[in-house]
Amino acid sequence: MSVPSEAHRPESAPVSPTGGTAPRVLLVEDDSKIAQEVVEELESRHFHVQHEESGAAGLTMGLNAHFDVMIVDRMLPELDGLTLIETLRERRVHVPVLVLSALSAVDDRVSGLKAGGDDYLTKPFAMEELAARLEALLRRPDNSRHTMLRVGPLEMDLIERTVTRDGVPIDLLPREFRLLEYLMRRPGQVLTRNMLLEDVWNYRFIPQTNLVDVHIGKLRRKIDESGKPPLIQSIRGAGFMLRAS
Repeated sequence: MSVPSEAHRPESAPVSPTGGTAPRVLLVEDDSKIAQEVVEELESRHFHVQHEESGAAGLTMGLNAHFDVMIVDRMLPELDGLTLIETLRERRVHVPVLVLSALSAVDDRVSGLKAGGDDYLTKPFAMEELAARLEALLRRPDNSRHTMLRVGPLEMDLIERTVTRDGVPIDLLPREFRLLEYLMRRPGQVLTRNMLLEDVWNYRFIPQTNLVDVHIGKLRRKIDESGKPPLIQSIRGAGFMLRAS
């Protein structure tokens, strides 16, 4: 499929209430009802949304205009969503992508991530969760496209969903894996409980809960076995930090 040489650019983005430029979002979704709901929800949250209905149109826009984040449906006319994402990655477009799909099996999620997606949300979904996941993607550091994370003796394979310490496999539950991934992307940084609740649990309103402490405790027992230097540090009055030994 040919791509026009002349760049297409979305109209100027509005300014957010905080004074910065509103995040630009490319939405590629052929279901008009879902697309309308997503656009209305995101624009109410001061995102600037460009909507395309086909994979071919989405690819053209993704290659020729700048966006901060993309939402791509898996099943699209003309060009399927996974092929669209793979093509963007081959062309060195590394904008974070949230994959939407009615397919919820583990293999389907893995396929979405292997194609180059950064997150995967199954239909039907709550608009609050969609917005929270986009905000989390926008907060990711620049190294978010790496498929291997390494901090000291810890290694995480984001494709195979495996973790090892000193080469020894560590069996983690999905939430523990996501929590450790968040820590490993920010080694040496103090991470507050509120940050973890917002970005790992996707809470927009922070409840009074010991959820973070409970999961950190479980993760510690698996990562920091007896006799090994502890990697997960508690910072009194602040939060937690992953520090390489």
